[in-house]
Amino acid sequence: MTHQVLARKWRPRDFESLVGQDHVVRALSHALQTQRLHHAYLFTGTRGVGKTTIARILAKALNCETGVSARPCGRCAACTGIDAGRFVDCIELDAASNRGVDEMTQLLENAVYAPTAGRYKVYVIDEVHMLSTHAFNAMLKTLEEPPPHVVFVLATTDPQRVPVTVLSRCLQFNLKNMSPAAVAAHLAVVLSAESVAFDRGALDRIGRAAAGSMRDALSLLDQAIAYGGGEVREPAVREMLGVVDAAWLVHILDALVAGDGARLVGLADEMLAGNAPFERTLADLAALLQRIALAQVGAIADADDPETLQRLAAAIAPEDLQVWYQIVIHGARDLPLAPDAHAGFTMVLLRLLAFGPDRGAVAAAAPPPTGRTQGVPPRGAAARTGSGGRSPGASGDQAPTAGGAQASGDRAPTARGDEAPTVRVDEPRTAVVQFDGDWPGLAARLQVGGFVQQFMQQSELIEADGLRFRVRVPIRPLAEPGTVKRVRAALGAHFGAPVRLDVEVGRVGGDTAAAASARERGERQAQAQAAIDADPFVRTLIEDFDGSIVPGSVRPIERRDAISGDEA
Repeated sequence: MTHQVLARKWRPRDFESLVGQDHVVRALSHALQTQRLHHAYLFTGTRGVGKTTIARILAKALNCETGVSARPCGRCAACTGIDAGRFVDCIELDAASNRGVDEMTQLLENAVYAPTAGRYKVYVIDEVHMLSTHAFNAMLKTLEEPPPHVVFVLATTDPQRVPVTVLSRCLQFNLKNMSPAAVAAHLAVVLSAESVAFDRGALDRIGRAAAGSMRDALSLLDQAIAYGGGEVREPAVREMLGVVDAAWLVHILDALVAGDGARLVGLADEMLAGNAPFERTLADLAALLQRIALAQVGAIADADDPETLQRLAAAIAPEDLQVWYQIVIHGARDLPLAPDAHAGFTMVLLRLLAFGPDRGAVAAAAPPPTGRTQGVPPRGAAARTGSGGRSPGASGDQAPTAGGAQASGDRAPTARGDEAPTVRVDEPRTAVVQFDGDWPGLAARLQVGGFVQQFMQQSELIEADGLRFRVRVPIRPLAEPGTVKRVRAALGAHFGAPVRLDVEVGRVGGDTAAAASARERGERQAQAQAAIDADPFVRTLIEDFDGSIVPGSVRPIERRDAISGDEA
């Protein structure tokens, strides 16, 4: 068998070829160059990020025949022996299968003997957190004061399970997960060297699926080469990984923006017919919502389809996007509890629709009714006209009703009038409230929340002409079309008439509601501090007991506090 898997073939042999762990490489290189070596190292991190690889490179750097160096030659007997796993003075121990105190005792007994072929005896203990408590206790003394020729290199994916007494004796390095971009870039180098055709989009998908592990990425790359018949193409990788086509996710968001529930249910049925993995679909939908949120603040450098991302970012209000994201991740968590995956996925989509945009804003912006249909008052309260006579107070000139309609021409129900006729009674339109010029005061009077409240608090009025307002906001998310639409609806509901709202982004002055509130809080704080400083009783306490007022301990009594205190 001549083929060697990519994860082994492309395992780094020196610090220069190591990817994504520059902080560890820098520290170890400086220590080796200056001969400031520690007797115990602990490498932590998730699977496949390079813990054992760095341990082997460190062992080569310590035992290379050219001398201790950050650049081992890679050609001497020590370097080639360590790469092949047969160097007698580099002992690798899997703590998952050698976790007892007997194995640890035997290791420590052999540690006292001098190296056979190398300069140092290097003990690499992988998954060290799997050792038993007695094994940890047995190695504490040797780990603290080992023989001068012994170096311990410990590796673990769960440092929380390593005793503190062990952690305190080691030089600890936390290896980072590699970004999808770094993984994809390294895979491109590997495939170019292997002369395998590939799509960049396929590597991006493998990079995201690897979840920060380069070893997992190389294993997936091997699988993708076999699945694609010697090529790595995006459709094949998407099918291999079970990834949902991004077009489905865009269709879902388009249907949500349009409020098309029938389309959403149809999409769920089509995805069921196509054997789409619903759990993975929800995960991909959450990832897409996260990228849209980044696009709304201008961070779309790594987007696959920036035009679609920009379109969705403009169509979805930021507050709706945050609600949808929470619904999706909670729906993915609860999906196993549904009767079946399709039903659970459909309910998540309908829940997104129920909390979709403009539900509250449309209701708030609806014009007041111009009239109402009501029945004639019951016979007990109405004038009785059993013989066609009029009520005692009736005359030719009847007073108008409360609704403004004359009573003439309206007949009272007869004795058979269980089916009371209905009449149309016009109600007066809601009076238009005039703007008094106090924009901060208007912000305080509006009963709104979320981004609309933030808009009113942070915005500054530039010009007002009747119900036409031109305002300035300090950040671009407050000027998003969805937010402006909700603010316009809230103002229309307050004034009882449509308003025009023009928004620009720029530096605001001190005429915002937030600034006014801050000034008011500052004034009340200063008044409270002055009142405490001038209080005779407080001054007497300070003088008699040589005391002082703790800075920040004085605060004004809020209005609600004062009211509750009076009621008590």
